[in-house]
Amino acid sequence: METLLSRTKNPFFEHAQAEYFIAERDGVVVGRIAAISNRLHNETHGDRVGFFGFFESIDDQAVADALLTAAADWCRALGHDVLRGPASFSVNDECGLLVDGFDSPPTLMMPHNPRYYIPLLERAGFTKAKDLWVYQGGSEERYVPVPERLARATELIRQRQGITIRALNMKNFEGEVERIKELYNSAWEKNWGFVPMTEHEIDHLAEQFKPVVIPELVPMAEKDGKLIGFGIALPDLNVVFRKNRSGRLFPMILKLLWALKAKRIRRARILLLGVLPEHQGKGIDAMLYHWIWTKSGERGIYWGEAGWILEDNPAMNAGLEKMTFRVYKTYRLYDRRI
Repeated sequence: METLLSRTKNPFFEHAQAEYFIAERDGVVVGRIAAISNRLHNETHGDRVGFFGFFESIDDQAVADALLTAAADWCRALGHDVLRGPASFSVNDECGLLVDGFDSPPTLMMPHNPRYYIPLLERAGFTKAKDLWVYQGGSEERYVPVPERLARATELIRQRQGITIRALNMKNFEGEVERIKELYNSAWEKNWGFVPMTEHEIDHLAEQFKPVVIPELVPMAEKDGKLIGFGIALPDLNVVFRKNRSGRLFPMILKLLWALKAKRIRRARILLLGVLPEHQGKGIDAMLYHWIWTKSGERGIYWGEAGWILEDNPAMNAGLEKMTFRVYKTYRLYDRRI
């Protein structure tokens, strides 16, 4: 988190700027917010949207209003006409306000907030911009086999289209990252709100993930030797993190590494799954899901979260439903004209 917020260490600030605000009452901190100006977003979409993120507040409308006003004023001064959020810092990071699915804990890199945040934002004049759906599948108690029709379909696609799937090659990690760079932005460029990641941002993210990546859970789809799709699933590290109440980092790192080595984590999150536009709609996403499901089961990971997915992305939503995954959480991005 310290690195994320650092204007010198986080490559996000090569194309963006932000200001951080703290709300105090009688010397006690009662809230926080970040105001964000993302030049790359506005260049991509041709709009003037500013963002707010890292929002936390006590259940007090005056506190929330003060924080949101500070963010709106800062963004307006930079020429923005809409305030959107929460996004910490962008859709490539934690984003969205949890509006449904409060009965289960958050997974890796997903936010969680009290229910009262919803009326705090809506009373402040924010309205829905887009919902983000999150799916769950499998069971934490036992392995659920891959649906038979998915297994059959995957084999037919492999035979007819000549697609091969392999695991990430950790011995050539830097080279693999370079190949993913070429694919990443083109695979998501048509999505609502998408912001391309720069080379520095992808390098930075890859370096952070490297210590906890499980190569078998990063499938690479190739055709004629060319990368045409990939997926990234990670064990749900929050299973370990949320047990830490001491505030001390070192013993938690040891526990995390032990849990990964001993295969004690039974949950995973599919962070990314994308296919080049010219190969979309051909079932390659099903092949990637099949691989992740199977390889996760071999490691004793029986439950998975996939998402988030835009509410109006019919292809991705239909693909997950065919795998028997079901929506279990909804996050929302809000807008307010400023």
